[in-house]
Amino acid sequence: MRSIGIRILGVLAISILPAVAQVPSADVSSQTSDAIAPRLHRPMKFHRVRPDATVESENWSGYAVTGSDFTNAKGSWTVPTVDCAATPNTYSAFWVGLDGYSSDTVEQTGVIAYCSGSRADYYAWYEFYPAASVEITSVPVSPGNQISAEVSYSGSEFTTTITNETTGKSYSKTGRVSGAKRSSAEWIAEAPCCTGSGGILPLSDFGTAYFGEDYTGVSDTNYATETSTSGPISAFGSDVQEIVMVSSSGMDEAVPSALSSDGTSFDVVWKSE
Repeated sequence: MRSIGIRILGVLAISILPAVAQVPSADVSSQTSDAIAPRLHRPMKFHRVRPDATVESENWSGYAVTGSDFTNAKGSWTVPTVDCAATPNTYSAFWVGLDGYSSDTVEQTGVIAYCSGSRADYYAWYEFYPAASVEITSVPVSPGNQISAEVSYSGSEFTTTITNETTGKSYSKTGRVSGAKRSSAEWIAEAPCCTGSGGILPLSDFGTAYFGEDYTGVSDTNYATETSTSGPISAFGSDVQEIVMVSSSGMDEAVPSALSSDGTSFDVVWKSE
């Protein structure tokens, strides 16, 4: 039986030091300008635990591993194509990160795929939540691109790095996050926020999203490191948490597969908005 250790997250006023606009950049490609993105990528909103110990969430689907003092999470995925004819004005995001499973900060980087009306748009981003998400304008992304990403912690600072393996473009950002617990690592398909009332946005039909080394060929993904364990998702044993995204009424919205035989990879299948 997997350990759950979940609490429902409250909203806390947590400071980011320095603020996002002041975080020093370490762009490993060319010079770039960042743009504050209109969408946020919040901690997991817990719904319930199923009898088989699968976790239901109203905004996340994928896998998390829990522990203490995580220092690294690496992920990779293929950017899916969103079907905007089927689901106009909807949103989906795909990322790797630390924290947010049972804590109130998230240090993360990934790709958003969304439908502006019936037009599909894609961009890369990073976020030191609760600070704003920031679009990475120097790393364009398109459907079918292979993405690798990493979040690391050293000397009281987090560094997010995202690379479009298809184009070779890469970008890093470093900052400090007050109150970060470093108690989890995640590989997630997400319904981001926020509606006008601050709620979760409807989820784009992304078909199937493929995560991990077996699908992308990027070695040592999806891996994490903490005080007692380092390796692929499966290396964390009973601390591996499978997460199914559901609506507020409990209807499946996005469902992950079982882990691959080597413990590195999985897919997430879209079910409903």
